[in-house]
Amino acid sequence: MVSLMPSLAQVAVGRTAAVVDVPGADPVSLRLLEMGLTPGVQVAVVAAAPLGDPLELEVRGYRLSIRRREAALVAVAT
Repeated sequence: MVSLMPSLAQVAVGRTAAVVDVPGADPVSLRLLEMGLTPGVQVAVVAAAPLGDPLELEVRGYRLSIRRREAALVAVAT
């Protein structure tokens, strides 16, 4: 099944989005949830490394860096 909802990896630097879902029960998805990327939370994309990976996020008042492939697992509403 292909999702039409954008992922966190597609959010531009300087923009904010709301987490809609982190589907799956794999270790990476569960770790993202543990780090605070839960449905309803606002996430700001603060910066990207010079080659575009990793992304620096601001979530729940702290900074978090994750790989773009991990950010692609997070469905967001912009």
